[in-house]
Amino acid sequence: MDTVRAAITALYRRLTPEGLYAYAGSVVPADVAFSDADDCHLGAQRVAHALVRQLRLPDARMIVGFREMRHAASVELAAGPEYFVELNDRFRTHRRDIGAALAHEITHVLLHRLDLAFPGTRDNEILTDTVTTYLGAGWLLLDAFRQDAVSSQKLGYLTPEEFGYVLAKRALVFGEDPSPWFTSPQAYQAYTEGRALALRDARQPPLTAAGWAGRHRYAKERRHAREHPGVPGGAGLPYAFEPVDGPAGGTDREAVALRVVFSCPTCHQRIRVPVRGRVRARCGLCRTVLECDT
Repeated sequence: MDTVRAAITALYRRLTPEGLYAYAGSVVPADVAFSDADDCHLGAQRVAHALVRQLRLPDARMIVGFREMRHAASVELAAGPEYFVELNDRFRTHRRDIGAALAHEITHVLLHRLDLAFPGTRDNEILTDTVTTYLGAGWLLLDAFRQDAVSSQKLGYLTPEEFGYVLAKRALVFGEDPSPWFTSPQAYQAYTEGRALALRDARQPPLTAAGWAGRHRYAKERRHAREHPGVPGGAGLPYAFEPVDGPAGGTDREAVALRVVFSCPTCHQRIRVPVRGRVRARCGLCRTVLECDT
């Protein structure tokens, strides 16, 4: 999850909030539907073209082929404008998931053009899945997650719950509900679980939406920070306190002045605000206005 959240932050930094709003609408099921009556190659080209439009790569041409391979798909990254995508031969008979496989590979092309990458193969693939999902094509990857009594399938590098989390973060920003598009009951369940985690991000102290238990723990940690400046508090908390020069806020003017550091619930950029009671903070990256009780 740390890498997923770092990927969301990196995407906001690279595209800016204005750039991200160009992706406010997801690719719709009708544009990536694939029936057994479709010609395999022509249908794959049609779906690839729809995903190129979704990811706003107007001058990128995808040449799609099929071959035996270990992985689900691969893409040849070059200067363009033509890119060669190869899909595993099994997709000839599992056509409903061709869109999911293409979405991941075409996002590799987008990230290549944006010069956005994480070090290491694993983290870079997590970045790719996160960006695919946040830009409106990743619901296909989650919908490819299916289980029954005799088989199980999952595409992508995120867990189904992580896909659900990123989908929910996107839905909260753009006001979009992807749940009617799922054909897999397991995908819907994973989205529900991921959405609960995404909503929890907006209910952590010092945000005013935090619950009683969180506020009680926050007050305890704030008191510890004032009584023991520089001594770390509890581990695993979504916030931390830092001593600063100058008088403290509130009524205790002799106490150590503090600021609280926490992550923006939208883009996960780190935010620092003075501890002085009710304050309104604006994230410098995504520009979300946050109501805080510090």
